Amino acid sequence: MTQPAQAHAPDGTRARYLMVGGFLGAGKTTAVARLARFLTDRGRRVGLISNDQSRGLVDTALLRAKGFRVEEIAGGCFCCRFNSLLDAARKLTLESRPDVFVAEPVGSCTDLVATVSYPLRRIYGDRFDIAPLSVLVDPQRAARVLGLEQTGRAFSEKVVYVYRKQLEEADAIVVNKSDQLAAPLRDSLVSAIREHFPRAEVFVASALDGAGLEPWFSFVLESQPRRDADLELDYDQYAEGEALLGWLNATVRIESAEPFDANETLLRLARDLRDRIAARAVEIAHLKLTLDAEDAAGTLAAVSLVRSDAEPDLRESLFDRVDRGVLVLNLRAEAEPEFLSVVTEAALAELGRAARGLRVTVEHQECFRPGRPVPTHRMSGEPA
Repeated sequence: MTQPAQAHAPDGTRARYLMVGGFLGAGKTTAVARLARFLTDRGRRVGLISNDQSRGLVDTALLRAKGFRVEEIAGGCFCCRFNSLLDAARKLTLESRPDVFVAEPVGSCTDLVATVSYPLRRIYGDRFDIAPLSVLVDPQRAARVLGLEQTGRAFSEKVVYVYRKQLEEADAIVVNKSDQLAAPLRDSLVSAIREHFPRAEVFVASALDGAGLEPWFSFVLESQPRRDADLELDYDQYAEGEALLGWLNATVRIESAEPFDANETLLRLARDLRDRIAARAVEIAHLKLTLDAEDAAGTLAAVSLVRSDAEPDLRESLFDRVDRGVLVLNLRAEAEPEFLSVVTEAALAELGRAARGLRVTVEHQECFRPGRPVPTHRMSGEPA
């Protein structure tokens, strides 16, 4: 079999390879952007790799809008697209010779150490210096999974199995969104994580405002991964849990005879989708929306919603009204994909009716359940 082209720099130095994992809605993309900016400000060259089960990823658009070089791997997780991961690293190397690769895996993926980190270290160790695996958590979601909070909808046990396995293999667990976290819940959540997942270093931070990030950055940039345990994983349960999640990606063109407020348009659409989904007692894992004004500045409006009982959050704003734009919509929920398609089409139709002169045209839409993970490699942490 032909080996993928080399990904190390022309001078033979090894690039640091760093994965920032975590379940859907944990805030990974915001954290990746913060880490990339931290490194860039200190003179380090950074290459970013995003990942999704499909094409048309909000995360990629957001990171590129911030000026970073990004390669997107679509059609499966890193473990199943291992050679594509190497190809993405090679392309970034040829373009900008990164000192650090920061990779964001699919939010429903686990077993990353055995299927990505170990193979990179053992087969391509001359090219990559592997960093500890980080897993971010949304504190409200984590509190429900760990039994600290009884209110609100919860995922089924098979989905929770995947969530817990992500935490089980982590070298670093980052309790994100500390800006939204009261001290009593923060303390009880950190204690519970340390009790249930004792091998991980635990950090509390806010990727949104930057608080508490530097201790985590120092850990993943300077420490070595822990190799004292391999993840015991039932691939049947993993596949069944991941397959319970419906995925929908859509690209929509919006045009208007009169300039409209893109920020409010995204918020209105997110609330409508949330209400339609919550009415069926379905739990949203993550809803992400961007609207690209297609101007020379490359500016975006962006909205995120991480639970069926949450309020949509305007993460990026457009300051001026616009008369057109391209909307990218990524929706993940524990529901039939066909249901997600029906509610999305209904919400988009309502958006066109509610706003005077607004024309909404769906250019691309696909919905599906993730297929069974079939890793390219799966290796033990024992020395070769």
